[in-house]
Amino acid sequence: MPRPAPAPAWPGAILAAMPTRDWRVLVVDSDEDVHAAAQAGLQGLVLFGRPVALLQARTEAEARAVLRHERDLAVALLAVAAPPDTDFGLVEFLRDGLGLHHTRIVLRTELQGPALQTLLRYDIGDCRSKAELAPARLQATVAAALRAYEQLCNTEASRRSLERIVQSGAALLEQTNLHAFAGAVIAQLAAVLDVPGEGLVALREAGAGAAGTGQVLAAAGRFAGLQGQPLQALPASRAAQLLRRALVQGGNVYGEQGGVALYMGRRDGQDMAVYVQAPRLRSTADRQLLDVFCTNLRTLRHNRGLLERLHQSAYFDTLVGLPNRAHFIEKVDACARLGARHHILALLDIDDFSAANDVMGHRFGDRLLAAVARRLAEALAPGVLLARVGPDTFGVLGSTEQVMPQRLLECVREPLLVDGVPHKVTLTCGHVLLPHAAQAGADLVKDATIALKRAKRDHRGQDLRYAEQMGAEARDRALLLSELRTAIDHARLYLVYQPQRDLRTGALVGLEALLRWRTEDGRIVPPDRFIPVAEHSGLIVPLGQWVLATACATMRQMLDAGYAPGRMAVNVSVAQLRDPGFFDTVQAALASHGLQGRHLELEITESVAVLPTQLLESTLSALRAEGITIAIDDFGTGYSSLSYLERLPLDRIKIDRGFVRQIREAQGARIAETVTQLGRKLGLQVLAEGIEDAATWQALAEMGCHEGQGYHIAWPMERDVLQEWLQREAAAEPAVA
Repeated sequence: MPRPAPAPAWPGAILAAMPTRDWRVLVVDSDEDVHAAAQAGLQGLVLFGRPVALLQARTEAEARAVLRHERDLAVALLAVAAPPDTDFGLVEFLRDGLGLHHTRIVLRTELQGPALQTLLRYDIGDCRSKAELAPARLQATVAAALRAYEQLCNTEASRRSLERIVQSGAALLEQTNLHAFAGAVIAQLAAVLDVPGEGLVALREAGAGAAGTGQVLAAAGRFAGLQGQPLQALPASRAAQLLRRALVQGGNVYGEQGGVALYMGRRDGQDMAVYVQAPRLRSTADRQLLDVFCTNLRTLRHNRGLLERLHQSAYFDTLVGLPNRAHFIEKVDACARLGARHHILALLDIDDFSAANDVMGHRFGDRLLAAVARRLAEALAPGVLLARVGPDTFGVLGSTEQVMPQRLLECVREPLLVDGVPHKVTLTCGHVLLPHAAQAGADLVKDATIALKRAKRDHRGQDLRYAEQMGAEARDRALLLSELRTAIDHARLYLVYQPQRDLRTGALVGLEALLRWRTEDGRIVPPDRFIPVAEHSGLIVPLGQWVLATACATMRQMLDAGYAPGRMAVNVSVAQLRDPGFFDTVQAALASHGLQGRHLELEITESVAVLPTQLLESTLSALRAEGITIAIDDFGTGYSSLSYLERLPLDRIKIDRGFVRQIREAQGARIAETVTQLGRKLGLQVLAEGIEDAATWQALAEMGCHEGQGYHIAWPMERDVLQEWLQREAAAEPAVA
């Protein structure tokens, strides 16, 4: 295993440059030709004054082991498989798991690179084919990536330094007298420079000339014995010389052999300067950052009101006139650490805000946010904290007597006036009660966020209180997602196929492809457990592409054997329909297996009602124009309305197995019969799921239901078993109830 990189210096320090460090470049590829090219082009190479250190891995497991020991990786050259087998698990591990956000990623792929959304999601800088990785071209690619990496690191270092400068201002504000302030200036400047806290602060009468009197106001480290001494009595030294020059010239002075003296401005007729022992500063950017620090010090001396306004800018949202998330978390943290009793933290989210913002424009969205903020403020008692904690989310902190979530939801019951026009909105709320024991504010906000997400999913427009099992379920979902990624990597997901029959003739009319997951120890993970996790994580899009391609391949095989039914049904999620490339994906799957549109049926659920109507109608219409049939699955369990059914271009509705099961109960057939009649009146085919006995088959047929599937007809089968079943079916008469 390659040697671990040395621990980097403090990332915010101005002097934390690393001129002697090497550039760490990782190549992950199973192709030995690529590794040979990398060795020929990169080993021994020096770029921008630093040697390139080449790290190599042949498998993802090897790469992960290397990455766990590399905290300063400059470039990662990663091979990715062609669709539909493309997997960004290693990229996600690098970015999200290890937090290597500056590392430049170059993908090695032989086909068309990933979609722009993927490139942006993972901050992938370049895509190259194997032919483009010859040593000379590889050097150019790596050089460009290194330059980008260096710029990101420098920007981050500057940001951290500025952040430290702002933090130093807060620390200096806490000092109550001039001597304490001066001592704190030495400590804060040393921290910004990342050097020991050794220095001097001197005060001198303004306009006194080079020989004017002055006094050492504060001293630290090896200079500590000089505190209180007259400036002119200091022993000859670089420190004394630079301090005097800064005071006389009224500006910053940088010693050629090291040392920094910063002029802190004039107040009440006195000049002040600070000296800190530090290596020579060669970079213009470093000196500019110190100028910013010095300006901050002058601000502290001259204009405390300005600093207060800067502080307000950091903790205040000017758009809605409320504290922001940073302020809110600090207040929650302070309240929680005191173990405040009978307090509540509530998060309120504006339902469908993004859609309104997109349709009406950002200006309208801004005014809507301000209107909601005013309405919430009017509903809260004095002393209750209200803040904007997200793009369309507000946080509330107060006692349980003052903060009642249901009342907050009701405060927007009357339409809001936006530009003089009434606009109706609803809110969804998740809240948590502050525990008696001390707890971090960020953890409590996270708990309330979990409750809010659950409410948005299952109780939209209502309030939901956080419970411990929600956190456990969130952790379980995260674990299940990790296991699902591993299962996909190790091909543990597979398809089974359930036959569908004509209930009148018994003829085989179709197959439904169903996704299954068998764990390494042979357990079957129910689809209703892992498919929602795949949908929420975005995995469902590439997973759905694999399902579609595999089902089409099976259909092709059945057609070639001469015993295929009329269609193959494949389930499609909302996330897939939302994908701009979905139509092209379907066309490609059909074309690559020589299928026509009539061979494929796509099953959607009523949850597609959350999609914009125009997008849904245009997508489904385009699919049907290719001959593909559209079925709505689990009908009656979701959001559908009659107008919705009439508007969508559908061919078939499927009666949910729950309604079919009720047929065996007294008066239980009414819903199934109603759905059947509705489908027939709308000119749609009706298929019943969950037929488990002959009596149910007969009852559905008498209702006029056209088709059915279920254990009585056939169990879902893997492809090899299905082939045998179809062969027997082809040799037999059509089944009857």
